[in-house]
Amino acid sequence: MLVLYANKDLLELIKKGNTMKTKSTAILLCFFGGGLGIHKFYLGENVAGILYLLFCWTCIPALIAFVEFFGLIIMSDTEFNTKYNKGLASASGPVSAKDATSALADLKTLFDSGIITAEEYEEKRQKLLKSL
Repeated sequence: MLVLYANKDLLELIKKGNTMKTKSTAILLCFFGGGLGIHKFYLGENVAGILYLLFCWTCIPALIAFVEFFGLIIMSDTEFNTKYNKGLASASGPVSAKDATSALADLKTLFDSGIITAEEYEEKRQKLLKSL
């Protein structure tokens, strides 16, 4: 699910080819491939991923991944986005009219380029308008 942000960072990330990391994908990768560090590579922590691979024969990375699995489950979406989707700030609080106008323009651009569906566009537009 695409989350609306009240700035242009999301659009800039999409233009650069970067994708937003999702919490559910990270949880699944941690559960099924945590011992090999697959979730670390997904979350952009490549050095940690390499260390997990180097020491996977000791089963220590599997134990650490088990703890991280539960940590990811209890982590809030806002905290996850702050930590792993750098440069993105959530639009959970009230936004100024200028930010709302900019966000609506970005949302329309995402809709026009086919990144989000009409239902997502309308839902996010209504949510943004209610936050004013």
